[in-house]
Amino acid sequence: MIDKLEMLIALARERHFGRAAELCHVTQPTLSSAIKSLEQQLGVQLVQRGARFIGLTPEGERVLARAKTIVAEARALKSDVAVAREGLSGTLRLGVIPTALASVHDLTQPFLAQHPGVRLQILSLNSHEILERLAEFEIDAGLSYARADQAQDRLPGFKTLPLYEESYALVTQDDPDLPDSMNWKELGGFSLCLLTPDMQNRRIIDRNLAHARIATAPRIESNSIIALISHITDHDTATILTLTTALFYAQGRALRCIPLTGSVGGISDVAFILPPVGRRTLLLDAFVESLA
Repeated sequence: MIDKLEMLIALARERHFGRAAELCHVTQPTLSSAIKSLEQQLGVQLVQRGARFIGLTPEGERVLARAKTIVAEARALKSDVAVAREGLSGTLRLGVIPTALASVHDLTQPFLAQHPGVRLQILSLNSHEILERLAEFEIDAGLSYARADQAQDRLPGFKTLPLYEESYALVTQDDPDLPDSMNWKELGGFSLCLLTPDMQNRRIIDRNLAHARIATAPRIESNSIIALISHITDHDTATILTLTTALFYAQGRALRCIPLTGSVGGISDVAFILPPVGRRTLLLDAFVESLA
């Protein structure tokens, strides 16, 4: 039954029988047969059938919602049994906002060093994608903004574990005439390269620029920090990053990181977003304990 539910989940995600079968490492006829068998077991039609995948029936959508919970709990049970038998092992799956990627090492490395049997998977995701992946049980925890558009309202029962508050820096070509720090109000003379508006970090930056009465009209927009850094080619171009991220990417480059003062309050506290205790694996619980 669990295998069949996993195939239903894959089919709903991929919306294509062939891709879903490939994701489940089975042939397409095997997947189709498993879905039909599941329909017979449950006594309802789950999939709208045609020449190609059309969608799930209303009954299929209800089964899908329960299937995600059942499969997630089955995976957690399997992981917990393995931990009980072999000690901490398995893969810890984390979704991380791009601006926290440079600092995630400091949070995970002590835990990995203590438990050599543990593997780590880090996915770079924006705050909305992290909530979606958590809801779909595709990651174990998310390193995102503490509120993240009211994560606890969107994911009832989920908790946040605050870690640190972001500070910001201007990153531009190095120049001896640059000051040691700058106020947001002094950024009007720079051609800015910024993250795309779908990023929560960009919305925080926009609030600070608006408070400083600086027009937000970036010359370059990208969801890649590397792309932004590569476009800082002269003293008039710059980007705004969290200080930790700025220092990380400036290493080995002729760049200057200038801390920004006068930031306005907002949702800039970074935290782990965690599922309810009853739905966490022993592996995740051990990792959370290591952060205390």
